[in-house]
Amino acid sequence: MTTNGLLQIGLYLVVLLALVKPMGWYMARIYEGNLPALVRWLTPVENLFYRLCGVKPDEEMRWTRYAIAMVWFALLGVLAVYGLQRLQGLLPLNPQGFGAVSPDSSFNTAISFMSNTNWQGYTGEATMSYLTQMVGLAVQNFFSAAAGMAVVIALIRGFARRSTETIGNFWVDMTRSTVYILLPLSTVLALVLVSQGVVQNFSAYQTVPTVETITYDNPKLDAAGNPIKDAAGNPVTEKASAKAQTIALGPVASQEAIKEIGTNGGGFFNANSAHPFENPTPLTNFLEMLAIFLIPGSLCYTFGKMVGDTRQGWAILAAMTLIFVGFLAVAEYAEQQGNPAFAALGVNQAVSADQSGGNMEGKETRFGIVNSALFATITTSASCGAVNSMHDSFTPLGGMVPLALISLGEVVFGGVGSGLYGMLIYAVIAVFLAGLMIGRTPEYLGKKIEAFDIKMASLVILIPPMIILGGAALAVMLDVGKASVANPGAHGFSEILYAFTSAVGNNGSAFAGLSANTPFYNTALGFAMFFGRIWLMIPVLALAGSMAAKKRIPAGAGTMSTHTPLFVMLLIGTVILVGALTFVPAFGLGPVVEHLTMIGAH
Repeated sequence: MTTNGLLQIGLYLVVLLALVKPMGWYMARIYEGNLPALVRWLTPVENLFYRLCGVKPDEEMRWTRYAIAMVWFALLGVLAVYGLQRLQGLLPLNPQGFGAVSPDSSFNTAISFMSNTNWQGYTGEATMSYLTQMVGLAVQNFFSAAAGMAVVIALIRGFARRSTETIGNFWVDMTRSTVYILLPLSTVLALVLVSQGVVQNFSAYQTVPTVETITYDNPKLDAAGNPIKDAAGNPVTEKASAKAQTIALGPVASQEAIKEIGTNGGGFFNANSAHPFENPTPLTNFLEMLAIFLIPGSLCYTFGKMVGDTRQGWAILAAMTLIFVGFLAVAEYAEQQGNPAFAALGVNQAVSADQSGGNMEGKETRFGIVNSALFATITTSASCGAVNSMHDSFTPLGGMVPLALISLGEVVFGGVGSGLYGMLIYAVIAVFLAGLMIGRTPEYLGKKIEAFDIKMASLVILIPPMIILGGAALAVMLDVGKASVANPGAHGFSEILYAFTSAVGNNGSAFAGLSANTPFYNTALGFAMFFGRIWLMIPVLALAGSMAAKKRIPAGAGTMSTHTPLFVMLLIGTVILVGALTFVPAFGLGPVVEHLTMIGAH
């Protein structure tokens, strides 16, 4: 890697880590009810919501009631977004006159945005009206992010409290997350993005003539929207030409800001953050990458502050950062090496001498390889799914990095809230394993880890692989699943595996070679997203309730310190071994085989 590339990555990490403490301190004050003076003027907005909804902010909930409130809120969000899509042809703010979205696509998208996945099987600028984009998708970007933050705060309270039955109030945690954290940050970022050229208007799309007539190969589709293939299994194309281009516009900056800050990832445009109207300059690219990790990283400090030992938060953050840097190094190296097949062609000796200068396929020249691989690693470490390059065009090993990061459960920073509570689950598993090795009852933050706690943690670890591997196996067995694959062989399997991994991991990014906007994939991935989100939150809340009810045990001579470098390494080992080993055989069938095929051909 070049010195310039190392400096860019170093600058990103330095700025991120410098923001962790002040942002984490701020969020701890918010959730403890000790509002900083900077945002006290928003208190009437918070109180107005409580009065309108009949919420008693001083009334706390047991974990069961907290979970029920969370599930009902999620289901209402699904119904609202589904209804908006089905009725958008009759509703205002639809200058392009888009009709109703199909039932299966509406179902998929409604669950996608409720679950913070933001998987998009449709083309945003050709499908959704401005009203649907704003009131449906952007609003859910706030609510789904706030729900994840509420759940992790409930879990933190479980560790911080002792001998109590309650873990907070879901509606209060949701409201404070939205009013004091997500809305102010999104407003500031949206204004900065507009200043850099990100679009924010309600104008109709503009049609402009192109300088030259564009001729291209267009894939032929059948009545169901699936690509038609010839006898050899290759896609059938037809020549097409265009003399004009339609420029899509709309309220982009406001959605772009919360999509990154809330680790949502759903783009206004189909090209997502590779589109110049969403991400026009290197500065916006840097800020968007920073926004993705800002809250997940800062929540580690919030955790330490709320449990009364900031060293615990720094230990969690250290584990996340070390894993992230390791995977980033693999992605950067793989993409810088490029494809050796170009050198074997011998067409351009000057280019082939350094492996074509790296793999620029599917990447924007204004960002280059370093920032594309960095963005890909960030967005799949978090449950974001925003992309500034096409993961389908990465080298086999470069593409395996995003796939592996999602497979770990996206605990390497992870989504807002979901990343930290996932990592805390791994911390519980780590101290349990350490306790087994020394024959001592495991403890974490002064709380004994007992049978019920391990059962709940095990559910969080085991449910995702069951859904991912089961769904991928079903897709490759059924003709309707294989029909959407444009690239047969190992890469096609990687596309299917990535789709289910992304859905269950609530990431939303995709290997773009899979035509997923079909009844089969819309339905299967919709259920995968629902269970991957809701049915993981419930055992996390159950664990929070269990921890809150326990007494705190004073540390003794045999107590394992959970803020030391030794524990950080134990935690990293637990994440890698427990989280990744399940998927190694599947990786062997996809990206590993593809990599060996690539170098074998060379």
